[in-house]
Amino acid sequence: MSAVATSLTGTVPLLRTSLKHDGRRFAPWIGIVTFLSASSVLIYPWVFPTAAERLALAAALGANPALGLIFGPAYDLSSVDGFNAWRSLTLGGFFVALGAIFTVIRSTRAQEDSGQAELLASGVMGRSSRLMSGIAVALVGSLAAGVVASLATILFGGGWETSLLLGATFTASGWMFTAVAAVTSQIGSDARTASSMAVGTLGVLFVLRGFSSSLDAPAWTLWINPLGWMQETRPASGGHWAPLLFAVAFALVAVAVAFVLQSRRDYGQGAIAPRPGSARGATLTTWGLAVRLNRGPMITWAVAFLGLGVVFGYFAASADDLFSGDASVQQILAAGATSPDELVAAFVRTIMSLLGILAAVPGVQVLLKLRTEELEDRVEPVLAGAVSRRRYLASTVVLALGASTVYVLVAGVLVALLAARADIGMSFADALVQAVTTAPAVWTVVALSVLVIGARPALGIAAWAGVLASFGLTLLGPSFGLSDWVLAISPFWHVPEMATTHTDWSGLGWLALVTAAFVTIGFVGFRRRDLAR
Repeated sequence: MSAVATSLTGTVPLLRTSLKHDGRRFAPWIGIVTFLSASSVLIYPWVFPTAAERLALAAALGANPALGLIFGPAYDLSSVDGFNAWRSLTLGGFFVALGAIFTVIRSTRAQEDSGQAELLASGVMGRSSRLMSGIAVALVGSLAAGVVASLATILFGGGWETSLLLGATFTASGWMFTAVAAVTSQIGSDARTASSMAVGTLGVLFVLRGFSSSLDAPAWTLWINPLGWMQETRPASGGHWAPLLFAVAFALVAVAVAFVLQSRRDYGQGAIAPRPGSARGATLTTWGLAVRLNRGPMITWAVAFLGLGVVFGYFAASADDLFSGDASVQQILAAGATSPDELVAAFVRTIMSLLGILAAVPGVQVLLKLRTEELEDRVEPVLAGAVSRRRYLASTVVLALGASTVYVLVAGVLVALLAARADIGMSFADALVQAVTTAPAVWTVVALSVLVIGARPALGIAAWAGVLASFGLTLLGPSFGLSDWVLAISPFWHVPEMATTHTDWSGLGWLALVTAAFVTIGFVGFRRRDLAR
């Protein structure tokens, strides 16, 4: 038997077991991209029923690069397939890539951190079988996402070729970041570091692709970016399949690199060794412990929000250009506004809401870190002393809420500075207060994760429900013409516009009540339930 075959011994039974137990974890990502694509095809004819409205939308969005940061360029919005491609391509690929990253890390480094890998290795199993199995599960999940999304889109009226190409970009994105995660799982010192490196790579490439689209950068800036390859497939506006070959080649090379790295590293260690700890512990309080556990990601997110503040500030400064061409943009970014000042105010509120949604992500991560500590049996020794459960949870909750608030304010200050200098009718004070009033909505999203982790930690993935619902309803809901009662599910819908004559503050009161209720339920649940259950 060759050395390669020996190192992969046991892969097939392990893969079969992994698909049975972990395959369902990919289902939410499949559901998200399927809903994103199929709903676009289903609802587009209702929102833009006439050819004139569709052409107006195409002219407005196609001529303005500001939305390219998230959705990519609008090549053809006059048809249902073109609209679906604009709306689903980049976001769909992003979500499938996230699912692939988490799948690979969970099947590789997370198993080593938890000790499951050691148990598996006690059987007849080759050194590379776990890595191969994790990669295979992610590849199968990504393929399923592309196939299901394509078939559902076709079923709801999408074109065959466009829907299949769109689904193929979802799969290709998942495959590429399956390979990226396979590499980072060999480099990072633990699962969390490996996951952060892979997700960070995805985030940086996503933002760079957005910059290339928004700023009309040279074409080569897209071709050196793996996510740019997906954009260049152009479903419904050319339909190029060739860029997918680059994705396959990238995945093959990166997977090969991962196996080489895996063969050279020590078990339970990454290529980047962690620094040794101090001989005596310096963390004496639960507050210090919470900060220490989350210090690295918090610093990274702070740097990221400095960049986001500049980017979104640039978009805020271009608000006049954004709205000068056509009123149909109002339906997407400033629903309900009628005058130029109201349009700018609504646009700035939308920008702040997007920053708030992004700021909620690190808050949710902090709460999920608490759950990870619990599952790895590091919470019980802390609570075995004089530390109460309430104080232990409170330190993490305060850090999550505080960090998210700081991020919104830091980015908000930058947006306010750029908006005020652009003379678009928005003062620095109004824009800054808009950022401040966005914070309560961020707290509500983070508070939902407190409820989940405190009361029902087995449903940990539900901690992300607030982020996903807020993003979908805030950014996508207005263009689908959803009713106010549906849009009101998002906390950011209740944030008042500060630049209007009559500001309605009642929404913040409701947000405070909901936030308090979520946090209270989370604390009560954490006090009553068993740990690691």
